Formats: sequence, structure tokens, C-alpha cells
Amino acid sequence: MSATPATAGQTVGPFFHLALPYAGDRHLVPEGTPGALTLRGTVYDGAGDPVPDALLELWQADAQGDVVQRPGSLRRDGSTFTGFGRAATGADGHYSFTTLEPAAPFFAVTVFARGLLDRLFTRAYLPGATDDLLARLDPDRRATLRAEPDETGLVFDVHLQGERETVFLTFSRQGGPR
Repeated sequence: MSATPATAGQTVGPFFHLALPYAGDRHLVPEGTPGALTLRGTVYDGAGDPVPDALLELWQADAQGDVVQRPGSLRRDGSTFTGFGRAATGADGHYSFTTLEPAAPFFAVTVFARGLLDRLFTRAYLPGATDDLLARLDPDRRATLRAEPDETGLVFDVHLQGERETVFLTFSRQGGPR
């Protein structure tokens, strides 16, 4: 019996733009909702150039700190907060979400982009927030996880590689980030 021949590696993109976006995907709450803010930024490659075909997912607790556990995370009915959103980058590498500030100290962010063999996990921490993960990081690396305030909400840029590379997380079998 002969062994199955090896196959070429596959990456996560740029094909996800064909099936993953959905109506209202980047609006976890409708624009104009009391307490709504914009979390926005740019995804950069290792050379510092914007990535025009990345996709980000946002996972978060609600304003009371509860993790939403209702079915229908793709549902956008104008009133149900599901704690999940998805935003594609534009030609300029820019993305944005309309959401609520979570009671937890961070937004969980997943990044899909061409050339990646798997998605990347990171966090966008609220200004001034801290936790055990941030405390373990060198201050320069910690800064890559901080969202910065601006006039409309928060800015969180993602650097896939290079000098300013964002801290990306792996998860142990016990469920915690490392």
C-alpha cells in the first residue's frame, strides 16, 4: 500500500471575502445607538503596507460584562446585541466596527489574511485596562495590544509582522491564552 502524496499548503485567504461577509456584519449595534462607539484601525503587513483583503472578527462581552450566549450571532435585527461582528478591510487596509464598550478590559480579535496558514488571535485592550496577560508583557509589546481613543471611539491597528508586530495569542488545551 502506498502512502498518500503530500499536498500543497493552503492559506486562509483571500477567498473568505466570497462567503464570510453578511449584511450588517460590522455593526454589532446600529449606528446612533446610545453608548455606541467605533473600533477602527488598519491592518499592515511586514513591510508596513496596508493589507487590502484581510477580514477581522470581533468577539466581546456586553456592557454588563456578560458573554452573550444566544444563538444567531449573524442576526442583525436592530436590537439584539450578539457580541460578534465581522469586518473586511478596504483597499486602504482600513476596517471598522460599531459596537458597545465591553465591561471586560478587552475586545477579542481574530485576523484572517492572505498568506496565513491559520487565523491569528489577539486582543484590543481598552485604554488604561490591565490584566495578568498584559502584566506579563514587556511594555513595548504591551503597547501593541492597546486601543487608543480618538474622537469617534477607539483605534486599534494590527501589524502582522515586523518591528511593530502585534502580540498574537495561542491557546492551551486548558483554555487560557499564552
